[in-house]
Amino acid sequence: MGKLENKVAVVTGGSSGIGLATIQKFTAEGATAVSADVTAPADAGIAFIETDVTDEQSLQAMVDQVVSQYGHLDILVANAGVAEQKAGVADIDMANWNKVIAIDLTGVVLTNKVAVAQMVKQGSGSVVNMSSILGVVGAAKSQAYSAAKAGVANYTKSQAVTYAQQGIRFNSVAPGYVATPLLKTLPPEVTGPMVGKMPIGRLAEPAEIANVIAFIASDEASFVTGATINVDGGYTAL
Repeated sequence: MGKLENKVAVVTGGSSGIGLATIQKFTAEGATAVSADVTAPADAGIAFIETDVTDEQSLQAMVDQVVSQYGHLDILVANAGVAEQKAGVADIDMANWNKVIAIDLTGVVLTNKVAVAQMVKQGSGSVVNMSSILGVVGAAKSQAYSAAKAGVANYTKSQAVTYAQQGIRFNSVAPGYVATPLLKTLPPEVTGPMVGKMPIGRLAEPAEIANVIAFIASDEASFVTGATINVDGGYTAL
């Protein structure tokens, strides 16, 4: 049996990158895993519900459909996110700031809101929210993304304490630089400095982040709540 046998999981942003790798890992570990995303995965075999994480009604409809179809919701991975336009605060584009905060921070909160309401009814659940090393350390010309990801990590700790007596665990994962399909299209002059910051000497593969998410989400991590797990090849150890 896999570590997620008989679990029902939702992964926002599950149609590509880390989200898709998480869907694949969860499925391999025996879970029923659903991608909640604005775009469908290329693999038609993956369960998909079109979902906008900035729209509470869209999220509620997604959770209602999952519970109606599968009976329960055991795991939420709030992974949906967008990148920012790099700039110092004097040159910040506030429209971009608002978009990044709406998806990367408020979107996590809204997704948690509707999923956790269901988990409270069940008396159990595991929530994994996606933070980042840029929410742990500073990075030049990062503003909205860093603020959002730091917010996710501390918000997650708060909710872990809030729901600890109700059988619901909250943790966040903070990946380093990951070799997603988008990143692989960038020239070496862009990715080279990223690799240079990793003591391990390379970028992560999405599956390596998914492996950690699967453990944290599973009952094997039953005493882990309120943690931010850095999966960064040693980046934050420097």
